[in-house]
Amino acid sequence: MRKFVIMGVQGSGKGTQAKMLADDLDLVHISVGDIFRWNVQSHTKLGAQVKRIVASGHLVGDDLVESVVRDRLASHDWNYGFIIDGFPRNARQAEFFLESYDIDGVIYLDLPDEEVYRRVLARRLCSRCGLDYNLIASRPRVEDTCDVCGGQLLTRSDDNPEALEVRLREYHDKTRPVMEIFQRKEYVAVIDARHPAADVQAEIREHFDLPKLS
Repeated sequence: MRKFVIMGVQGSGKGTQAKMLADDLDLVHISVGDIFRWNVQSHTKLGAQVKRIVASGHLVGDDLVESVVRDRLASHDWNYGFIIDGFPRNARQAEFFLESYDIDGVIYLDLPDEEVYRRVLARRLCSRCGLDYNLIASRPRVEDTCDVCGGQLLTRSDDNPEALEVRLREYHDKTRPVMEIFQRKEYVAVIDARHPAADVQAEIREHFDLPKLS
């Protein structure tokens, strides 16, 4: 059984790298962001609460995030392990996680702020099926239209320069100190996320002695 945490600022490719690992190694990809987005799109009570928070550019509070993660991992549908994306985001969450679960490693995708702005502000989301696009690397065949379902592509409400500035400030203040906790356990692989996705994946696998991508 393999259990990993993948960390990095928005736009660093956490979801892409986690999915590549999960699909190939039979891991369950647990994305806190995806869980919150599903709740927002499904108009649940949790979704309404999350929508108000992210629209203001702030991170969701510790208690709420920990509750969501605890409930998801309690499902125990991860027979071969999991890779969790979007948690922990600060020291308190890291301590909670280490006390509750044994992990094999932390993948930290390192990306400079200027590249974060370039990538994040180019993101689009299908309003119908939820598929992500990035106008830098994966433009749709028809402008503003999803290739899969034909839905309209929209900018996420929190993907604007003002909200991104707040998120980056909170990220540097709260999330990066988490690395110090994990590094004390010698869990961390720091990967340059500016490289192409396949190269980033290969470096992750080499560091943790995982099978090469099939």
